[in-house]
Amino acid sequence: MKICVACGMPMTEVADFALGDVEKDYCVHCMRPDGTMQSYEEKLDSLSALIVRTQGLDQGVARNAARNMMARLPAWKVDEADEGTD
Repeated sequence: MKICVACGMPMTEVADFALGDVEKDYCVHCMRPDGTMQSYEEKLDSLSALIVRTQGLDQGVARNAARNMMARLPAWKVDEADEGTD
């Protein structure tokens, strides 16, 4: 079983994968209409909205929760070697 690199959702069925392509590392909920993966901001917005809707948290708390969860996912992890190289 694969886990979506962008949201952490288990992908167990072909329909769970972006475009139904089991080679993709992200799920149907993390793709744009053209099949590419959503940006960090797009995913943060949609995940925050999901947390508000399903857990009843206020927007600010939900956004912080989403940000903390996303920080642990492969798509959004900052490579320690890249930190401070702006």
